[in-house]
Amino acid sequence: MNNLGTETAFEVLAKAKKLEAEGKSIIHLEIGEPDFPTPANICEAAIRSIQAGDTHYTPSAGIPEVRTSIANYIKRTRGIEVSPDEVVMTPGAKPIMFYVILALVNEGDEVIYPNPGFPIYESMINFVGGKAVPLQLKEEKNFSFDIEDLKKLITPKTKLIIINTPQNPTGGILTETDIRGIADVLKDWPDIYILSDEIYSRLIFQGEHFSITQIPGFKDRTIILDGFSKAYAMTGWRAGYGVMNTELAPLIAKLMTNSNSCTNTVVQKACIEAYEGPQDSVDKMREEFMARRDIIVDGLNSVKGFSCIVPLGAFYAFPNITATGYSSKELSDHVLYKGGVAALSGTAFGAFGEGYLRFSYANSRENIKEAIRRIKEVI
Repeated sequence: MNNLGTETAFEVLAKAKKLEAEGKSIIHLEIGEPDFPTPANICEAAIRSIQAGDTHYTPSAGIPEVRTSIANYIKRTRGIEVSPDEVVMTPGAKPIMFYVILALVNEGDEVIYPNPGFPIYESMINFVGGKAVPLQLKEEKNFSFDIEDLKKLITPKTKLIIINTPQNPTGGILTETDIRGIADVLKDWPDIYILSDEIYSRLIFQGEHFSITQIPGFKDRTIILDGFSKAYAMTGWRAGYGVMNTELAPLIAKLMTNSNSCTNTVVQKACIEAYEGPQDSVDKMREEFMARRDIIVDGLNSVKGFSCIVPLGAFYAFPNITATGYSSKELSDHVLYKGGVAALSGTAFGAFGEGYLRFSYANSRENIKEAIRRIKEVI
């Protein structure tokens, strides 16, 4: 258990809530969840499902209809053939990380993962006794990485490579050129699996999402991680899934059987509506995030000692704060306790996050502007 990490966003949220309980005004830019309500058509589908009596167990991998709906969605958005047997539904997308690493990584196996990156990657690699091998995302490459750096990290012990686009915490994306470069390297290592975290794939502000599964020969060695939390503002519903080959899918389903039994039945029925119903809410949310992005980036760049490149996806800004003279942790504490703005230290996302803060702009335009004013006041 000492090898198991945590997600600092929830720790900072708890600190911020404690300060609020003591009467302090806090602007929350720490937690990565849309502040929009779940679209009404999805909520109504869940209500109909309850009224229809959908309150019993389902197969561990998910209801056949929802797996079919997901398979069809992946076909539409990635342009690849997917069968329902290649889909495993889970309560949130995070269990796919958990189960895939449990299933594939033995003690001593090496896993290459993005750093700064979502902290649960490193946490789970350490938990199972694997060796976590960080691949540095570089600001000067718009938070992509050097392909030569990736080549140097691969060894005969490498079992899995994790990629994430659009990225948490940087808001960067891996372009089609980046993805094809990764694939070109991995052609020489046919036994290495890829976990492709695509949870923010609907929240891209420039260009189109490109999945490594679209490259011939890579679909069967890739696990797509995706879900409903971000694009449909369904964080609390806990609805995610993995798409993987038919050898691995039953094993991931078996882990579901041994832990959760199945994903909430009513939630699964609502997910069908999410993918097959109107999509205008997703488009409106993306447009609003773009407007907020422009406000927060301009604002952060006006703060003395801050420098922020424009994120191309998700809803995070990742400014460089080295010129302030503070460490990341010092500055995140300072803006919280002195300024009433909750943000995350870049080091919450790995050692290469030192010198940065992460701000979630999943908050109103007015609150973002006020947060910038407060940060300027305390720096």
